[in-house]
Amino acid sequence: MEIKSTDLISLFEKVLEGQPNTNMQEIGIVIQVGDNICRIHGLMNATYGEVVDFAGGNKGIILDLSEDLVSVFLLENNIPVVESEIVKRTGHLFKTPVGMNLLGRVINAFGEPIDALGELNIDEYKPVEAQAPGVIERSPVNESLATGILVVDALIPIGKGQRELIIGNRNTGKSTIAVDTILNQKDKNVYCIYVSIGQRKSSLARLIHLLQENDALKYTVLVVADASDSSINQYLAPYVGCTIGEYFRDLGHDALIVYDDLTNHAIAYREMSLLLRRPPGREAYPGDVFYLHSRLLERAGKLLKGGSLTALPIAEVQGDDITAYIPTNLISITDGQIFLDTKLFNQGVRPAVDVELSVSRVGGVAQTKAVRQVTRALRLDLAQYHELLEFSQFGTELDDISQKRLQRGAIAIELLKQPEHVTYSFVDIALILFLFKQDFLDKIPLDQVNKISNEFVSYTKAVYPEIYQMIAKTGEISDATRDDLIRIAKEFSRIRSS
Repeated sequence: MEIKSTDLISLFEKVLEGQPNTNMQEIGIVIQVGDNICRIHGLMNATYGEVVDFAGGNKGIILDLSEDLVSVFLLENNIPVVESEIVKRTGHLFKTPVGMNLLGRVINAFGEPIDALGELNIDEYKPVEAQAPGVIERSPVNESLATGILVVDALIPIGKGQRELIIGNRNTGKSTIAVDTILNQKDKNVYCIYVSIGQRKSSLARLIHLLQENDALKYTVLVVADASDSSINQYLAPYVGCTIGEYFRDLGHDALIVYDDLTNHAIAYREMSLLLRRPPGREAYPGDVFYLHSRLLERAGKLLKGGSLTALPIAEVQGDDITAYIPTNLISITDGQIFLDTKLFNQGVRPAVDVELSVSRVGGVAQTKAVRQVTRALRLDLAQYHELLEFSQFGTELDDISQKRLQRGAIAIELLKQPEHVTYSFVDIALILFLFKQDFLDKIPLDQVNKISNEFVSYTKAVYPEIYQMIAKTGEISDATRDDLIRIAKEFSRIRSS
């Protein structure tokens, strides 16, 4: 058989250039298996986060690279992996299904449905790891995302594209605030994603039932990694949810994502890192735990193209200690925090938001003008009330001005109480606080403040719908509208007293 010299020359050139043969597959061999982790030799060109296929049918994600070995977390617990098993690279990162058909569905961290409603109708898959939008691509946060919770919308406003941390002790109502925010997005063209990390299945079942009762499941996607799931599931869940939210955002829609909660997420990552034999740091967390959450939360924001992704991460503390490692990390990453206090919760103040420790770094820029007009002095009234309340406990007699401030502070506290799963529109909030600002509630018994303020809102909506609709349409209270509201409030007071 004769070989042409030109063929030999081209073959030598290809070898000397070092061009790899595209038909060859890089394979490795499992040399150690245990604790849902296996170590593989031979995948010299593998990348971090890449998915690999095992000959026995299992899959895994590369989460550690060393000179000779790669460490892989297995995705399937029920498919065994044995030593000397062949492993092949896939060349791509872990991907999750995205699409409008996910609305109303409950999926796990692997994108598989767990709601017994049949298979997902999916057209597209996207990598769960993505680069956060740059500064040039972002738009300032200047549009309100109404939560329907009076104390939040009035004093700690949240804007579309903001990252607002909800932090507090166990059983203080953190999840309730996030769920009420989802319920308030009905008919507002905001798609919601709720990511459950390390929660009980009973709590998830109650949440799904609540969303169904309030017709909120049709615009919500639930990504679930409950307490019985493996640590890799809990690690992937928030990134899967964020990728789904980015899909809605890139289509030009507004999206809201709730991470409940990132403390469990950090604990799961700590377990994974200890199994990978990474050196532990403060509180046994690995050194890159800050990057774990920063690369997740930085993906939220408002884009110039019009879409936005608002993040409400939840963090749990112990003993009201917000100086712990994970809470301080999250506080430094986010644009503000809503702090829930155990003492307020036990005193019957629900939601138990500590106004002094809570802050929104976006401020009134993302607040509706009508609400901003009636809340300028509310925070000051509350601060003076708490200061005078502590002073009065020493038995000191207070002057008339101080007593009036104490009375107004007590009225403000009553106004900020709100039953769970009951939300207000921004017009309702503006009307309630208008009564407080104009001193119409000063002579009302404290136990009647909430009832009478809600009756005033209902009276205005029913008898003077044009005034109510004017505020809703313009988003502000003009001088003429203010005079009309004063007249309506006096009329309402006369009817009520008669």
